[in-house]
Amino acid sequence: MTIIDSPRLLPKVDDLLRDPRLDAFRESMGHVPVRDALREILEAARQRLLQTEDQPGRHPDLIYLDQVLSAGRKDQPESALTSHLLILALLRKLEEESRPGIRKVINATGAILHTNLGRAPLARQALAAVKQLSEGYSSLEFDLETNQRGQRTSSIEALIRRLFDVESAIVVNNNAAAVMLALSALCRGREVIVSRGELVEIGGRFRVPEIMEESGAVLREVGTTNKTHILDYERAVNEETAALMKVHRSNFSQTGFVGEAGVKELADLAHNQGLPLIYDLGSGCFSEDLAALLAGEPTVAKAIGSGADVICFSGDKLLGGPQAGIIIGKSQYIDVMRSHPLMRAFRCDKMALAALEATLVLYQDPDLARASIPILRMALTDRDALRDRIRDLALRLQDLSVPAAAVPSKLIMGGGSAPEIEIPSWALEIDPQKTRLSAASLEARLRAFDPPILCRTSRDVLLFDLRTVTEEEERILLFALADVCSKEEDPL
Repeated sequence: MTIIDSPRLLPKVDDLLRDPRLDAFRESMGHVPVRDALREILEAARQRLLQTEDQPGRHPDLIYLDQVLSAGRKDQPESALTSHLLILALLRKLEEESRPGIRKVINATGAILHTNLGRAPLARQALAAVKQLSEGYSSLEFDLETNQRGQRTSSIEALIRRLFDVESAIVVNNNAAAVMLALSALCRGREVIVSRGELVEIGGRFRVPEIMEESGAVLREVGTTNKTHILDYERAVNEETAALMKVHRSNFSQTGFVGEAGVKELADLAHNQGLPLIYDLGSGCFSEDLAALLAGEPTVAKAIGSGADVICFSGDKLLGGPQAGIIIGKSQYIDVMRSHPLMRAFRCDKMALAALEATLVLYQDPDLARASIPILRMALTDRDALRDRIRDLALRLQDLSVPAAAVPSKLIMGGGSAPEIEIPSWALEIDPQKTRLSAASLEARLRAFDPPILCRTSRDVLLFDLRTVTEEEERILLFALADVCSKEEDPL
């Protein structure tokens, strides 16, 4: 290996670019990014060779040189660089730069709808629909029968009307947009009566009162934080009232001395006053099997049966589809929203519509939905079958000297759905005390794996719930645990 100690002896850019190890990156990233990254590495090398003790400043790309040099000959001076080492440094830099900002991860946290991890994974049928529609042209806004411009959501809205047995429906890009559209179209400049106990924060510091304010509606709070009676709503109705509103507290629960008006009695009051009832259902549970597992979680069917005039709910929570907001209800109100200027700002793109339509098609057969929609399949997995699967994985890991065991656990839906409801489950337990790593180091190494693996920690042990881990991901998890548990703690 040739060692150099002068910037003048560094190899030329064109010579290094001929290295065949760069071919894959040239193909995926293009020639220019690879060339520019190489120039940055060479500049870092020049700084390394020119660096003196009284000039401690370091080029950012020296980290790549440090990493490859640390694996080389320890008896060589710090300035020892070769073409081989430069290419190794470049490969490491390109590998890091080529990684997308949003990456696939393995979710073994025990939260099915993990907001930070993208919530609901899509069904195979939904993925196929997205692929087919997005890799070419489509009849997104073209009516093939009339040879005229069409309406992009007409087919999915027809499906929603049939599936939910409602007069009308529209689809927007998320549930917050659905609520804002309903309030802006129906209540701008007038009062909307809502319980103080339902003025919730929905995540990311977005709050229902702020959404109402932005819609142009005037918030009229009634009741108290813990109790609101139907009489409170009745007393608040006046000539400025545009609607009554019910908000499902999907991301927290109230216990103790609490009470609230039911949806049906609110609907009866609204109709007696000639007003609509707007119901922000939130999570949008449609599966009766899932609702039975999540005690107290309202379903779309119950919301419709209660008499609410406008119902808004999410597509990517308990429905198990892509991010979307679905609005269903009476035509006299939905039609006003459909022609509102905000509809264009809130509309879904073709990929979200394709995924949502494919997901809703599955719900036409409850058994097919349960088998195909990931969040239903995960939540409704047989607990004994899950235990046996985890025990088998633990035995395989033990054969690889990994301290693994199957232990009883609890699962949550997550994503702001079904708060405080824990589903009995099983988890794979790894005790870091029986390895050469701390819990923090083991977690960090798993997050740095490709793909990153996320679990949860309880009482200084790592827990992996396999409900949310596919069979292919389980094989990766097996390899990752065997690999990281065999290593020692990094020196300080």
